[in-house]
Amino acid sequence: MLDFLFMLVVFTVILALIFDFGNGLNDAANSIATVVATRALPLWGAVILASIGNFLGVFIFGVAVATTIAKGLVDPDIVTVYVILGGLIGSILWVYFATYKGLPISASHSLIGGFIGAALAKAGIESLNFGGIAKVLVFIVAAPVLGMIGGFLFFALIMWIFRRANPKKVNKWFRRLQLISAASYSITHGANDAQKTMGLIAILLFSSGFLGEEFFVPFWVIIASYTVIAFGTLAGGWKVVKTMGVKLTKLRPVHGFCAESAGSLVLAFTSITGIPVSTTHVIAGSIAGVGATRRLSAVRWSLARKVVWAWILTIPAAATVSGVSYFFISLFI
Repeated sequence: MLDFLFMLVVFTVILALIFDFGNGLNDAANSIATVVATRALPLWGAVILASIGNFLGVFIFGVAVATTIAKGLVDPDIVTVYVILGGLIGSILWVYFATYKGLPISASHSLIGGFIGAALAKAGIESLNFGGIAKVLVFIVAAPVLGMIGGFLFFALIMWIFRRANPKKVNKWFRRLQLISAASYSITHGANDAQKTMGLIAILLFSSGFLGEEFFVPFWVIIASYTVIAFGTLAGGWKVVKTMGVKLTKLRPVHGFCAESAGSLVLAFTSITGIPVSTTHVIAGSIAGVGATRRLSAVRWSLARKVVWAWILTIPAAATVSGVSYFFISLFI
């Protein structure tokens, strides 16, 4: 029986890392869409920069987000390997489907929705931590709004500072500065997103008795999660890059710098405080905020509405698939 549990845990860890890879694949757009759109870097250079930045997040930020995922959403006492397995199946199906369709959905909310859906299927509504879930739901709205406000203010301030400068020279300067802002965003992106998979693996090991009496996040889990999300980013999600960096609004280097700078500040704050936000929401809001400084019509709001609908559907869609997955797992395993 112990051998079967061990093999099942190993399989589920591998599945969690597959999700982490898909997270990097879809969310590659968050880190590199603006530098590709403004031609500050060629596509291959932007992907390498994002991959390195995603991995470096481990050396700068703690594991507050991982702890929230592990213990702040669902009662740890009802978590089993089957709950996590069911949650991961729903999350993975939704993330890979959205990536195939070019939808910049939130892989974070896919994971959260999947975990919640499987817990509901096992133990009902009493198994949920509504305080933690409310924090996530609030930041579904707050994250893109903060990104939008930040992008708007950053660009307005820079335009005032450089109001007498030659526009061509300004873009030349910011094409170089954008490398710094893109690296900063990549680091904070990896810090927030990789921690979600990390938290799920840690609670899986804890609930299965492989961590002992006290919950913690093992070092190998931290390194594995960051490495895999970096490789996912390296593989790239080109359809999503096109949606975020080209279709949403027209960007120049100064716009990309402002969007990435605003986004990285939001993600740094939420990573430190343990709030699992959507990096997709943050950068999309920042890009829209920068575009709106020119005129509201500069943002393709019809496309933005489709993106928002994808965000709204993510948690219930992933939760539904995960709940059904858990039901069948409980029948046959």
